[in-house]
Amino acid sequence: MQDTGARPVSRPVETPANPRFSSGPCAKPPTFSLDKLADAPLGRSHRAPIGKARLKAAIDGTREVLGIPDSHRIGIVPASDTGAVEMAMWTMLGARPVEMLAWESFGAGWVTDAVKQLKLDAIVKTADYGEIVDLTSVDTNNDVVFTWNGTTSGVRVPNGDWIAEDRAGITICDATSAAFAQELPWDKLDVTTFSWQKVLGGEAAHGMLVLSPRAVERLESYTPDRPLPKIFRLSKGCKLIEGIFEGATINTPSMLAVEDYLAALDWARSVGGLQGLFARADANAQAIHDFCDARDWIANLAVDPATRSNTSVCLRFTDPTIADPAAFAKAVAKRLDDAGAAHDIGAYRDAPPGLRIWCGGTVETADIKALLPWIDWVYAAERG
Repeated sequence: MQDTGARPVSRPVETPANPRFSSGPCAKPPTFSLDKLADAPLGRSHRAPIGKARLKAAIDGTREVLGIPDSHRIGIVPASDTGAVEMAMWTMLGARPVEMLAWESFGAGWVTDAVKQLKLDAIVKTADYGEIVDLTSVDTNNDVVFTWNGTTSGVRVPNGDWIAEDRAGITICDATSAAFAQELPWDKLDVTTFSWQKVLGGEAAHGMLVLSPRAVERLESYTPDRPLPKIFRLSKGCKLIEGIFEGATINTPSMLAVEDYLAALDWARSVGGLQGLFARADANAQAIHDFCDARDWIANLAVDPATRSNTSVCLRFTDPTIADPAAFAKAVAKRLDDAGAAHDIGAYRDAPPGLRIWCGGTVETADIKALLPWIDWVYAAERG
């Protein structure tokens, strides 16, 4: 039986042990403590042997935990996932026709960059929040840029079946809220980007750039007819700058953040590696799905269950008697925050009004379950 919210709801007694459900930066691993960073080589050059070793360990650990093939290069780059996506777009696009896919705000941002900044005559395919474009209509003989998981819409790509194995184009995939939580088909992704501060709860400003052999071939065979800032340059003299993918970063990284990422990778191994991370995120998201299925005043923003995210779970209030959905959702998020039940779970500013609850593997399912009665109570209290 669905809960209409009409009956009185008691104020919960217990709050989540960790009410940090922000979708970025995300919750630290449950075992995190500052003591784990004590051996960070602070005050040392990242070019010194100790710095290079820690950066190389971060690259090798990423490959190990994510199961990235040995054929793919992995680099640590500046400016978080945004920097990694921009590097790929500015250095690789223009060689072939381009299709830009967007179903949320970050994907829309890549469309803006491609069309207005790079001046590409791109084919643009968009879908409303909660939906996804018709992936079967995408021609992967063109270059394709897309987000795997819509962090602001809670909609994810269900699989990579639509990407042709014999494609002529390259795929550029923003996977920042998917990596470490969702299966990524590395044979179908030529450029994959993500940041430390999402699924593993790392610190900000560092991006990861994963290149397939096809992406490397593009970098070594195509020189775009545009100026490239130093921070974007991945090749020199038509040859890949290999050092970037061996720990020789383009600019100075934070060795404290590197140490934090290494600790997060250790934690990931301790919970069963990639499959353990998948299971944790799935359990978190399922608890919210079950909650919504039992109530007729709240629902998942994702229209098709097959495309529901298991990390950035976005919800909307479906009660038709709510006069101002935006004000109502904002009031609910504020009251949850004030109660210490959930911090930073308001919908993204460009998204439809509602809630956005991070469910990645660093979040404990017990905390998700402790939050849900608070949503019941706050909804009832706001309805009066």
